[in-house]
Amino acid sequence: MHIDLPEKRYYGIGEVAKAFNVNTSLIRFWEKEFDVLKPKKNAKGNRKFTPDDIKNLKFIYHLVKERGFTLEGAKIHIKEEKKEALSNFEIISKLEGIKAKLIKIKSQL
Repeated sequence: MHIDLPEKRYYGIGEVAKAFNVNTSLIRFWEKEFDVLKPKKNAKGNRKFTPDDIKNLKFIYHLVKERGFTLEGAKIHIKEEKKEALSNFEIISKLEGIKAKLIKIKSQL
């Protein structure tokens, strides 16, 4: 899945939910369940996600929604095999980004 977000320092929860095509409640739920997600909160309690949080959220989305892991299975997978799984996921993400760009170029021809 290719997420198309602009380059920013912080993203609001609405932007993130729209980019992943999920409800904001799911993002808040994953924040409570997974320790790797630590969005910043302002005085009003609004969550602001950093690019690192977005990367972790992409990985969690990949495990839970695309590969069909349970939440417990995804937690275990993240803790035990984080380095290897994350490097494979980053390679796949880059290739999907390249594919999306090539399809965009093809449609413009």
